[in-house]
Amino acid sequence: MADDRHPLFLPVILLGGLLFGFGLAVSRMTHPEVVLDFLQFADLGLAFVMGAGALVAGLAFAVATRWDRTAPLTGRPYRRRVKDLDSNVVGGGVTFGLGWGLSGICPGAAYASLGVGNYPILWGVAGMFLGAYAQGYWRSRD
Repeated sequence: MADDRHPLFLPVILLGGLLFGFGLAVSRMTHPEVVLDFLQFADLGLAFVMGAGALVAGLAFAVATRWDRTAPLTGRPYRRRVKDLDSNVVGGGVTFGLGWGLSGICPGAAYASLGVGNYPILWGVAGMFLGAYAQGYWRSRD
């Protein structure tokens, strides 16, 4: 699978990750207290950060799909993924929201938080890994 990728695929992903992490650090979204302030409607900065990301992605997909029907670095066709609103989506969203609200971190911000020296966040990252592992184990039993 990885052999058919464009040679710039991994460097572009790295560049995107660098921009993402730098943007999270600049906007202070790497600090759980900032996220918790957003969730309490005391600081709405996170809404601007999420809005900017949604705007860039929306414009990129709108423009890119008009030029070409395939992804530029993989050559795979663009397809709209339709996901039904089922109990897994609702349950996962509620569980994610509970964890986000209790800890003030989400996965991207947690990793970026390590880059600004917030090493106690490793407890939250370990919790995310354990939670994902537990869900995968539970799901594989069916």
